[in-house]
Order: sequence, then C-alpha cells, then structure tokens
Amino acid sequence: MSEASCFHNLREGGIVRQLAPGVTARVFPGVHAMLSVVTLEPHSASPVHAHPNEQWGVCLEGEWIRIQDGVEHHVKAGDFWQTPPSVPHGGRTLDSRCVVLDIFAPPREEYRQPGQGLGAATVSPARA
Repeated sequence: MSEASCFHNLREGGIVRQLAPGVTARVFPGVHAMLSVVTLEPHSASPVHAHPNEQWGVCLEGEWIRIQDGVEHHVKAGDFWQTPPSVPHGGRTLDSRCVVLDIFAPPREEYRQPGQGLGAATVSPARA
C-alpha cells in the first residue's frame, strides 16, 4: 500500500455513491474498517435500513433526525452514535445541510465501488 493511499481529506476524494435523492457518500475503504463521509441536503432522507455491519456515526456539520430502532434522535454537530449490526436506522434533515462521518466494521463490500442505493442493506417499509 502506497503512502498516498493511506492519507485522505474529509472534504474531497473517495468512492462516490448516491445513497438516496439528496444523500451522497464518499467512501474510504480499509482492510477491517471503512469510513464514509455522507452529505445530506436540506429536506432529504436516508431510508430506514439494516445491514450486518456495525456502524458508528459522527455529525460533523449541521443537524438531523437520526432514526434508530424506531426511535427518533435529534442530533447536531459533535454528537455521535453506535448502531449495532442489523439494527434498523436512517434519518432525515430539516432546513439545512448535514454532514455525517460513518464508520463501518467490517467494511461494506458493495461500497468498495461507485454506485447508487444502499447496496445489500435491507430497506424497511417504515418512512425515514
């Protein structure tokens, strides 16, 4: 692995995935973990879904409503959370843009390449 492939910037680069309308991720995969910088535009939603990967999230900018296991949590910049494997989660923004850093372990294999959607995640019929 070259030194250049080990250093990144939160504001640029990565593998781009369009997760939902108004929700874009830039993914940085590693061997045992994966980082994803997710930008959620105002009034956008990440559908409630679940996957077998553990996920941690940090709200870097803005605020949003995080839905986890059926409970809504109002989070703002500086707040962070853990989502255990297979727990349904998603969320929605309010009037402003939000940026979230997601950390997955193990990496989500389908996120190692550009694409659209939530990959192999199971999307719940519940509204985000």
